[in-house]
Amino acid sequence: MTGKARLRIAAAVAGMAAAIAFTSGRGTTGASVPDGSRTAVPELKLPDLNGRTWRLSDHDGRVALVNFWATWCPPCRDEIPDLVKVYRKYQRRGFTAVGIALDEESPDVVRQFVKKHGISYPIVVPGDSGVGSAIEALPTTLLIDKHGQLAQTYSGAVNEARLSRDIERLLAE
Repeated sequence: MTGKARLRIAAAVAGMAAAIAFTSGRGTTGASVPDGSRTAVPELKLPDLNGRTWRLSDHDGRVALVNFWATWCPPCRDEIPDLVKVYRKYQRRGFTAVGIALDEESPDVVRQFVKKHGISYPIVVPGDSGVGSAIEALPTTLLIDKHGQLAQTYSGAVNEARLSRDIERLLAE
């Protein structure tokens, strides 16, 4: 990885850390940020399980869910079926999702888990990029509005009903 690439990733990590810290003081699970107070989420650019680059900016104009998780995390495993349902329900309505697997094992472990559990949304693996270093609990999920601004943060597992309500609100904005 080049020095410029490491610098861009470090800047993205710092920006995400600031965004998460900004909302984490506003409550626990489901901290919402009012429209006028939202901050832009920095570019996120990570390899997926097939080695292709997934970029958050490729989804501008869509509501995006970013889920930090790991295969060894029981609450992460518990919420995955709901994340899959939400992705399938809204993917044709201006919504996208990505899972950022924070496993320290090889991507093969994550790939097998994804296949076994029928995860249909993209999964990326940050490797040693530092993405996820600001995450204090797993799972942590971010909802990003159509303008690329952080709208909602969930610390801990979140269910389909809560996500659907929040996604519907953001799609209507």
